[in-house]
Amino acid sequence: MLDTASLNNILNQPQKIVITTHHKPDGDAMGSSLGLYNYLIQQGHHAKVIAPTDYPEFLWWMPGNEEVIIYTEQTEQSALLIAEADLIFCLDFNALSRINQMGELVRESSAVKVMIDHHLEPEDFDDYRYWNINACATAQLVYSFITDELQRADLINADVATCLYTGIMTDSASFRLPNTTANVHRIVASLMDAGAVNWRIHELVYSNASENRLRFLGYCLSAKLEILTDYNTALIAVTHAELKQYDVNTGDTEGIVNYALSIAGIKLAAFIVERKDLVKLSLRSTGTFPANEICKKYFKGGGHRNAAGGQSELSLEQTIEKFKQILPEYKTLLIQ
Repeated sequence: MLDTASLNNILNQPQKIVITTHHKPDGDAMGSSLGLYNYLIQQGHHAKVIAPTDYPEFLWWMPGNEEVIIYTEQTEQSALLIAEADLIFCLDFNALSRINQMGELVRESSAVKVMIDHHLEPEDFDDYRYWNINACATAQLVYSFITDELQRADLINADVATCLYTGIMTDSASFRLPNTTANVHRIVASLMDAGAVNWRIHELVYSNASENRLRFLGYCLSAKLEILTDYNTALIAVTHAELKQYDVNTGDTEGIVNYALSIAGIKLAAFIVERKDLVKLSLRSTGTFPANEICKKYFKGGGHRNAAGGQSELSLEQTIEKFKQILPEYKTLLIQ
């Protein structure tokens, strides 16, 4: 493993740098990536953000987004950039399987690999690791990496601050989750001092929905919400046909699971959706209930204690039934 002094020495000279993040990037993934990008270009580095797949339109406004390369749309250019990179920053993921086909390209690259992440059980593919599972967002860690490890708080300008604020805001559920500590609020205040306009960022992310998305949300809540009262659990499951009916695009399902969790008394909420090739699950929980344990143990996934995801190769109906059959194992935790 490289130490911080060695990494700093490398970064003292302009380098070819690739920044990447996980499949179907969310606000923290793109906020941390673009925040780091806007920091690095100030030092003369040739930096590029490569997203493994597309991501929601409500994130396209962030500074530097116009320079992002999407691997599935520009495969050859992406592969060349990875092959020629001196450094590859891996943000908001800790296993190369999370970047799909890009994983082997990154593994085979001779570049110095830097992981900045807050998820459990990192895979050993990196040369330098800045990792803390207690951080509320990878964007929080990018801020600390710049200010504490690299000692360059002076380069957190309005563009960097705006992107990092977005990442922290979205991954903390607008500063509502338990890991939104006093220190997180101090970081957010410093980002606002640097030029992040909090109300405007919130508006761009959360008040930018299409009519179809709102109608789909209404349909999920009125027709698809199931309450499992014996287990203080709420479930929403949708078919691929229903996604097509409402012309659901990337990002349109984000956050729907939180509506189910907002019901009084609910401790576990699940959003289960049938995609083209498999079934995806998003779980959210309150308190100490381990949503990540269910995803890891039964659905080839993982995540954080209160926010986790997984997948299933079973049919939608079989996946729903499997999820329900798991609940008795956790009944004591769910009803206490």
